[in-house]
Amino acid sequence: MENDSELQQSCWAYLPNICLSHVFWWLDDRDRSRAALVCKRWNQAMHSGSLWRTRTITFSGRPSRSNTSEFESALWYVKRFGKYLEHLEIKFLNPYNAVLTRKFQVTMRGLLSRLGKCNSRLVSLTIQHLELDRLVWRNIIKNQFIKNLIIFLKRMGTHLVHLSLKGARVTLEEGCELLSSLSYLKNKSFASEINIEDFFSHHLSIYSSPLFHQTMSTFRNLVILTLNYNCISDELLDILCEHNAHSLWTINIKCHIHDPHGQVVWGMSWANLAKRAPKLKVNFFFERVMKHDSLARILLAEIPLRSISLRSCYFSDPDWSMRPTLTNLLPAYKHSLQKLTLEFNNSHESLDEELLQLVLSCKKLFFLKIWAFLRVAFVERLLQNQAEGKCTLRTMKVRIYTNRYETIEEDRMLRDIFRRYRDLIDSELNYFVIAYPMM
Repeated sequence: MENDSELQQSCWAYLPNICLSHVFWWLDDRDRSRAALVCKRWNQAMHSGSLWRTRTITFSGRPSRSNTSEFESALWYVKRFGKYLEHLEIKFLNPYNAVLTRKFQVTMRGLLSRLGKCNSRLVSLTIQHLELDRLVWRNIIKNQFIKNLIIFLKRMGTHLVHLSLKGARVTLEEGCELLSSLSYLKNKSFASEINIEDFFSHHLSIYSSPLFHQTMSTFRNLVILTLNYNCISDELLDILCEHNAHSLWTINIKCHIHDPHGQVVWGMSWANLAKRAPKLKVNFFFERVMKHDSLARILLAEIPLRSISLRSCYFSDPDWSMRPTLTNLLPAYKHSLQKLTLEFNNSHESLDEELLQLVLSCKKLFFLKIWAFLRVAFVERLLQNQAEGKCTLRTMKVRIYTNRYETIEEDRMLRDIFRRYRDLIDSELNYFVIAYPMM
């Protein structure tokens, strides 16, 4: 009888624990809970730390029947498996009213308190797009949430490596207190990746704040720093040069039309940082900051620029010209530029030739995304130069704007071009080109 029983056992009974854990890693919480009821061995496998190291907890910002279960399941998870967490992401999606923000704040207070007591291995925390300056965040709710988060960061500051509070939209004082909490115990923070893009509220001139400079001087091991241009100053660049040149690899800078960007930053400050941090690459993202005078004040030749994105978000200004930027400004980075994204409404000027010459001059350029009014022939000329080895693109995404409702003729021409260069595209390019009516 015993032999018959052994023969009837499923092959799952002989699967090594490491393989079993790997299979269970793909299951959601509900299926994991069900699997844990199958047998003692599977129940033990469910408590393997490898299954619970990474977690995204999502809270809906809209009233629904599932809200209660979302908040309760988050607390249940942290109580049960929080000690294993290494990477935690919190999402609070578009809060609808103050009742929900209050519920979120209370839940986070319990979650962070519990996690702070049981966890000693968290290395990454992401809480993005909170937009704490919105009216749905009553002052008392916002202040309590920030207070709880500061207490948590003080506990975790000794081993937290990655912190992203992108889109928090806090005041200068609140933001600096949050960042300073990472250096609470040692007066130094060794976090290597900080994302404070849109961290401060709109219209703040962070670059002129001694408090911000003092806060940033506590960081000692930054590898990746993401922030807005309204934080950039000679003082900040000198601080990064003094304390983080040995480790600094990437600076991502967003410049938005609503953020102050009229400060004067000297090219010497960028040159010193680039010299002390030879691995440094800078990525710029411009949102509706398109005029040449503004860009020329920011894009200094000494910046080790790797990537640039210029987006006008469909806005058109007949007094504005993109030509000087393409012919005079961006070619200064032809030896370093690797990624170029251009999205603008140039219905008042033709820029095909200028764009083509810019691409051909940037010998390291491998990513190209252009949304603009172009002729279809631009795509063919670009592919011909690629075939001749004059450019080395690996990604080519082009949206050709047109003033007509129908794009039948453009679509036909693009299909013919694709057929002629199909072998090149299939072997070398991530290729996406369409015609798009822009009315």
